[in-house]
Amino acid sequence: MAEELDVDAMIKRFRERARAVHDRALPPVAGEERRRFIERAELDYMDFGIIGDATGAIEEGILTLRVDLRPPEARGEG
Repeated sequence: MAEELDVDAMIKRFRERARAVHDRALPPVAGEERRRFIERAELDYMDFGIIGDATGAIEEGILTLRVDLRPPEARGEG
């Protein structure tokens, strides 16, 4: 399976999923159901975004994803 996996393409799909969750319209729900929907969307966005920000590699058959969770200024980005 490792030979078939395109890690960069997989990470790109997670970025696209995060964007789709972020841009998804809120369905016509109210009350507790609305709160649960929003909570789930926030978690999905965070999860997909974290993987989407990863760099990945397959080494000796092991997929390794590295995610820098430091703030941008600590990474030299801001």
